[in-house]
Amino acid sequence: MASQNDKARKLRALCKPGDPLVLTNVWDPPTAKIVSQHPRTQAVATASYALAAVIGIEDDDLSLEDNLAAVRRIAAVLQDSEIPLSADMQDGYGDVAETVKQFIAAGAVGGNLEDVDNAVGELRGVSDAVSRVVRAREGAREAGVPDFCINARTDVLRFGGNIGDAIARGRAYLQAGATTVYVWGGPKGRGVSREEIWELVKGLGGMINVKMNLRPGFLTRKELAELGVARISIGPELYARAMDGFKGALEKAVDGQSFE
Repeated sequence: MASQNDKARKLRALCKPGDPLVLTNVWDPPTAKIVSQHPRTQAVATASYALAAVIGIEDDDLSLEDNLAAVRRIAAVLQDSEIPLSADMQDGYGDVAETVKQFIAAGAVGGNLEDVDNAVGELRGVSDAVSRVVRAREGAREAGVPDFCINARTDVLRFGGNIGDAIARGRAYLQAGATTVYVWGGPKGRGVSREEIWELVKGLGGMINVKMNLRPGFLTRKELAELGVARISIGPELYARAMDGFKGALEKAVDGQSFE
């Protein structure tokens, strides 16, 4: 069996500009099992929005303890495979080095790390955010997983910044040890356009993560690969589709409709 650091190294190697890793985010053992058994699955990731939703709370209210408990259950499904697991660590909670150690102990070999302080709802300064990436790497080394794969998320667009700001932050995060940069437009933000993705690819050497929306009119995996991104996440999109399917089946069941 591969060691955790072997899996971390594999996860990092899968992030290739122009041939992106696609992460179909899961939220519980059944979804982890389905995804892990798909022949094209290379890695598995969690989505904090969905982890929170299944226990009846909002994304920003997901505690470290509840997040870790979910990751442990998902990691248990993957323990006998070579598939690496990346966790949504949100803003790193308090001491980010200790947080990374706990996620590693739970079974993760990579994780998203946001540059927003969720306790106050404010964007961290660049130096503060960079220091947290450095601390995350230190925590990973101390835990015996020096190749822990950090997907550094910036919410600078949501706070009024522009693509130039996102590129500047992204470069700083990559230099500090992040593997990829995730520029978030977000449901409360303005999103990221095709042209802006191209600017990010040029500015960050392709080492960017883009969220793929599973709805008409949005960029496909093929189109994102052609733009040169290194990593694609689906976030809570599959969760939303699953809930839509549940609602549809519920309506048929209570209305006495045929399921043929």
